[in-house]
Amino acid sequence: MKHFTKAAMITAASMLAVTGCSDKDSGTSDAAGTGSDSAVTLKFMTQSSPLAPADPNQKLIFQRMEQKTGIHIEWKNYTSETFAEKRNLALATGDLPDAIFDAGLGDYDLLRLAKDGTIIPLDDLIEKMPNFKKVLEQAPQYKSLITAPDGHIYSLPWIEELGAGKESIHSVDDFPWINVEWLKKLGLQMPTTTEELKQVLIAFKTKDPNGNGKADEIPLSFINKTGGEDLAFLFGSFGLGENWDHTVVTDDGRVRFTSSDPGFKEGVKFLHELVQEGLVDVEAVTQDWNTYLAKGKEGRYGLYFTWDKANISGANDKYDLMPALKGPSGEKNVTRTNGMGFDRGRMVVTKENKNLEATAKWMDQLYDPLQSVQNNWGTYGDTAQQNIFELDPSTNMLKHLPLNGTAPVELRQKTAVGGPLAILDSYYGKVTTKPDDAAWRLELMKKVMVPDMKAKQIYPRVFFSLEELDRLSAIETDLFAYVLRMRTEWMENGRVEAEWADYLKELDRLGLQEWLKIKQAGYDRSVTQ
Repeated sequence: MKHFTKAAMITAASMLAVTGCSDKDSGTSDAAGTGSDSAVTLKFMTQSSPLAPADPNQKLIFQRMEQKTGIHIEWKNYTSETFAEKRNLALATGDLPDAIFDAGLGDYDLLRLAKDGTIIPLDDLIEKMPNFKKVLEQAPQYKSLITAPDGHIYSLPWIEELGAGKESIHSVDDFPWINVEWLKKLGLQMPTTTEELKQVLIAFKTKDPNGNGKADEIPLSFINKTGGEDLAFLFGSFGLGENWDHTVVTDDGRVRFTSSDPGFKEGVKFLHELVQEGLVDVEAVTQDWNTYLAKGKEGRYGLYFTWDKANISGANDKYDLMPALKGPSGEKNVTRTNGMGFDRGRMVVTKENKNLEATAKWMDQLYDPLQSVQNNWGTYGDTAQQNIFELDPSTNMLKHLPLNGTAPVELRQKTAVGGPLAILDSYYGKVTTKPDDAAWRLELMKKVMVPDMKAKQIYPRVFFSLEELDRLSAIETDLFAYVLRMRTEWMENGRVEAEWADYLKELDRLGLQEWLKIKQAGYDRSVTQ
């Protein structure tokens, strides 16, 4: 598969942090033939895919880890359905392992567990981890990203760089895919303005581009919630644009809430016009992923949104990426998301750990460049199943193999281990090759999206305090839900102009000004570190 599926990206960036491992609550503690003669045994809790072995020690990556470190791991391994519950229960009751691998802990939990002493600071251990220290020397920005407000480091991160700055693979998640087969059949050009898009969608609706004599085409579809399948991309034609957390940073360093910008109002007006013309999928407001996927596989969409078209309409040439459109004022903008290949809470060490030196040795091996690449994607030389890599002995470089029709997410879930790792952009071409699907999406980003990205910066991954996180969470729960509800209502009823002033007042009542103050303070701290 040539295309970088969203599922694969999630596998790399979050799925391996939140998905479970087996159809049992726990795996066996020892793999056959491993561990019995090891000098040190540590007890870890983890999670992995249902497609993977129930015992992580059956994975070739972990078997090689044990050979390199001389350290055996006894695993408690849980499914995605039970992992968070089992992890939280262990943390609450004090029935603690030595460490939690692929822990999936958010900032609030990290700070809370650090405050009550359940997890320990890793500062001293990191001094004994030369591989990890080298990562921080090569990419010093990560040191501040993993450091808590109290100055300590409580967890090890997952880092996967794929492009930098505007050319990062994370810069846009909701790529707009337009049916170029239909455009060609109807003699239409790729739209360049919002009005041209409207006319194209009308043609998709009325001129039977699929040629079956039925009015079953769906001109425009999306999933009505933040994420890669939302139509947030279209708001860039009207101002600041929109992204999943409604947050952008102006070039002079001011944090803005996208959904209170006048451009948001104008964007909603345009969407209402499309609804009035019957151009929007009637199921868009309520449909889930499976419904969205099923219609996409039938090729019924004129324009839809997702990370990679291979997920929805297939890895073919029927759909192509639509560039940013000029709005009524001539404005054109690709709004950047605030995403990056980084997760703070991938591994923590608990207060029960009595062998910190061995733990540091094992954890440091995770950041060996060749090791990190395998942890993230899978391994080589496995005689029992398909490999994602081959090792070139002349260069000691891992090269991606053809997948031969196997879904990347499936192979990665079977063989990769996730957890803490670091893959820097400097590794590509030296330590490993880029996956074909990632390279393809990066090239599309560079050619189609980057030229119209106005913002010079994104909102960084600020490590807020417990008190700040409490307030942000409380405010966002109501604020974000209100924004989506009003956007949905206005798309249907068109009353955005008449209700805009009251809407702005309600945003303030729900805590927008306090939210902006906290976010601005966090941003200001981050740029001075």
